[in-house]
Amino acid sequence: MQVSELAVPDAYLFTPRTFPDDRGLFVAPFQGAAFREATGHGLRVEQTNHSVSRRGVIRGIHFADTPPGQAKYIYCPRGALLDFVVDVRVGSPTFGRWDSVRLDADSFRAVYIAEGLGHAFVALSEDTAIGYLCSTGYNPGAEHGINPLDEALALPWPTELDPILSDRDEAAPTLAEAAEAGILPDYKDCLARYEDLRAESDVTSSA
Repeated sequence: MQVSELAVPDAYLFTPRTFPDDRGLFVAPFQGAAFREATGHGLRVEQTNHSVSRRGVIRGIHFADTPPGQAKYIYCPRGALLDFVVDVRVGSPTFGRWDSVRLDADSFRAVYIAEGLGHAFVALSEDTAIGYLCSTGYNPGAEHGINPLDEALALPWPTELDPILSDRDEAAPTLAEAAEAGILPDYKDCLARYEDLRAESDVTSSA
């Protein structure tokens, strides 16, 4: 498993080995040892999500109140998508920075997005499936969004696609509006959350 940190700190790209043969293919998109080495803590999974999207569907930019926040480990078991991580943590040295990665069912690359970061993607092919390992369960009162077409962010959505957004995402505020409304995660709170997770892992490892 190859691991690299993205341009947005606390987000990582995981590239597993694939093992194709005449029967098909085997791959392990998530591997706990590689994850712990990269992040310094384990991944506690409270919920798994699976969504299927038409070509051109944009979902996001979504984030959750931190603490506790919701970390996500994301991979694409069918089709292809362009995945975006956006730093929406107020006070972060990289606030407003984003990075993008292509995820598809050929490479089975995965992205980990720590608590407090924003996430979005666009489906590049029909019936694209995306799988999420989530650190917390669904909590609608703590979940928020940024408009993915925010001109200030200028995310490079593929111009050949006609974007399809939910009513919620289309009506979401810009990053600046969300900051003014006070709904964005605080960077110091996020760092404290990451330290708590590492401390919990240390206790578990020594038990």
